[in-house]
Amino acid sequence: MTRILLVLLVFAFFALCVYGMWHGWKRRQAKQADLPPFPARPETLGTPKLETTGVYIGTTNAGNWQDRIQVGDIGHRAEATLSLVPEGVAIDRTGASPIFIPAESIRDARTDRGLAGKVMFSEEGLLVVQWENQGHLFDTGFRGDDKEVYEEWVQALVGGKA
Repeated sequence: MTRILLVLLVFAFFALCVYGMWHGWKRRQAKQADLPPFPARPETLGTPKLETTGVYIGTTNAGNWQDRIQVGDIGHRAEATLSLVPEGVAIDRTGASPIFIPAESIRDARTDRGLAGKVMFSEEGLLVVQWENQGHLFDTGFRGDDKEVYEEWVQALVGGKA
């Protein structure tokens, strides 16, 4: 009988944890409902200047690396292809909607250690693009399969202004 009670107690604790996470996710979505809509991806894009594969980590409010944007499926991590096209930065995510950052919206690019709750061991584990959308600053993070290309990306985004 004691074993059954312990199993039920562990199950109840697990269910309470899952409910707490779900409730927190929904509360954050409601709090962020007034954010401007993300830019739509153009129907056609130019030839990519740079392209790399990896994982889309997430988008946060700029300056707050843990404040993940949860509106829609923007908060979902996914395998992705990052492309620098003349129109801006295109992030094609597997199993989630694509994200597009217009070239004129890009304010900065850098490498960083963490974003959206994801922390890397090295100081330059993530490529982070800071961009503005209707007066609101965002940081979008990407962990590339090949981190050797990060410097080229930063130069292209900041030095060449996309």
